[in-house]
Order: sequence, then structure tokens, then C-alpha cells
Amino acid sequence: MARVLVTGGAGYIGSHVVYAALEAGHDVAVVDDLSTGERENLPPEARFLEGDVGDRAFIGTALAAVRPEAVMHFAGSIIVTESMEKPLPYYRNNVAGSLTLIEACAAAGVPRFVFSSSAAVYGAIDGGMAAETAPLRPTSPYGWSKLMTERMLADAAAAHGFAYAALRYFNVAGADAAGRSGQGGPNATHLLKIACQTAQGKRPAMQIYGDDYPTPDGTCVRDYLHVSDLAEAHVRALAYLENTGGNLVVNCGIGKGYSVREVIAAVEAVIGRPLAASVGPRRPGDPPYLVADPAKIGRVLGWRPKHPDLETMIRSALAWESGRRSGG
Repeated sequence: MARVLVTGGAGYIGSHVVYAALEAGHDVAVVDDLSTGERENLPPEARFLEGDVGDRAFIGTALAAVRPEAVMHFAGSIIVTESMEKPLPYYRNNVAGSLTLIEACAAAGVPRFVFSSSAAVYGAIDGGMAAETAPLRPTSPYGWSKLMTERMLADAAAAHGFAYAALRYFNVAGADAAGRSGQGGPNATHLLKIACQTAQGKRPAMQIYGDDYPTPDGTCVRDYLHVSDLAEAHVRALAYLENTGGNLVVNCGIGKGYSVREVIAAVEAVIGRPLAASVGPRRPGDPPYLVADPAKIGRVLGWRPKHPDLETMIRSALAWESGRRSGG
């Protein structure tokens, strides 16, 4: 199995991928600057190097020490609304940082690269589900930063002869069933995380950002994917690169949308009581409807979500949240 370097591996999604890669037999090392990630999310089997992927000297040294046969890249800033307010730091961290990493990988001869992209590259879809062939019209600097990195990877792969996969995530939710990792941070912006924090008294209430969208109940509709299913998709994408040497761009979603109100109702059904929720103004950069067409990932990688139901995502997230310190 491969030596794999995971950037941002102490974060929410990255740490789940670390566990999945180890379970698949890979030799895993992690790079993280711990600005948002947490060291305790990582298993002792994963070698840890603390530093910033945008630091050219550091990442060059890390690649020389690990000599990876693949890099999985999760390090970056991820909050859509924050990117609207602070676009330049997002371009610096997500685009310039990724460029430094890609340059270093090309110089070191790393043959495979798996990138954590986003459904935000699509922007607002005019009805139906987003297939990989849909127009790419990001509505936020965050979305543009992911699309720019995809473009850099495609061009670099063609010029330098490495293979890459870009996985476009929809809304990731839930936590590891064994309680080894989950979504941290008191200032999370993910709906299901906020709902679970509200359910457990870590927030006094939650807000619905807009109820006047052109959707059945007026709130935004999203495709929710269990984080453990997403981790498996990364391991399968790496195997695809190893076995075919070809490039890959795929959606990661279940192909079904839930509105904000439907997610809140599902949490209320699990906990058996209502959540304190009020309606506020829309957030900049939020498209009304964004749901994956998952046909390609099923066809090419043979991937199907094992936990497609909201209840499983909610229960695993609540279990993780119950073990967190207050506010975490």
C-alpha cells in the first residue's frame, strides 16, 4: 500500500480520511498547522508534522521526509460567508497555499494527488441535480478558490505527468461511529453541527438564514453526506489513481436534498423536543438549491453511501457532541 501525506489531516474531514486510509493499509503521515484542526483527532499510527502547506521550505522538507506516493489535500479555509467578508485571505490560503503545495509535489515527483474540492464550484443550479458537466459559476470567493485549485491541478498534471482526483463535496455531516473524531469548534457554521449544539445547550438558539428562497418551504435545500462515507470515497479515489493513472473529477453526495427546516425537524424528531430557532436574513453566497448527481462516482468508483439517512448522521453527530467540552 501507499505512503500517503494528508494535509489538514487533523481537521474534521481530514482526520476521518486518515482513519480510513490507515484501515485500508496505507502508511499515513499528516501535515497540519493546527489553526483549526485538533491533534487529538489523530491516531498514534499517523506520523504528525506541524506546519503550513503554504510555507515553501516546510512543505519541501516534509515531502523529503515522508517521500509520499500520494498527497491528499484538505488544508484550507472553508467558510463561505467568511470568504465573502475576507476574500483575500481565502485566496492566499486556499489558492496560493495550494499552488505552493502543488509546485512542491511536482518538484518532488509525487505521482498522485487527491484534492478536497467543493460543490461550491457550481454556484446556483437552475433546477435538478448538479452533474460534473454542469456550468461552474461559483457565488463566493470560497467557491472560486476551489475552482482555481482544480484548474491548477489539471494544468500541472498535464505538464508534470502526475494523476489527480478532485472530489466535489456537498454538505458533510455526522461523526465517526467509534467516536474517534468529529466536527469540532465552537464557531461552526454547518447546519447540522449547529442544530446538535443547540440540542445539547451549547447554543441558546439557532438561526435560519432566509425563508424566502424559491424552494418548497422557502429555506435552502442541500445534499447531506455522512463524513465516513466521504472518507471511503477518498480511499476509493486513491485506488483509482493507483490502478488507472487517469485523472478524476467526481461529486460526493447522496443525490437527495433536505431543506433547512427539514433538517431541524429531523433533529427534533431524534431528541424528542423542539429546537429554539428563529428566522434571520439570507447569508451572502448561499444558493437556494444544491444537490448532487452522484451517478459518476457510483459508476467509476463503485461507491454508494452506507449511511444516507439523516437520522444516522444526526445520531452520530449528537454522540460526538455529547463527549465534547462545553461550546466545543
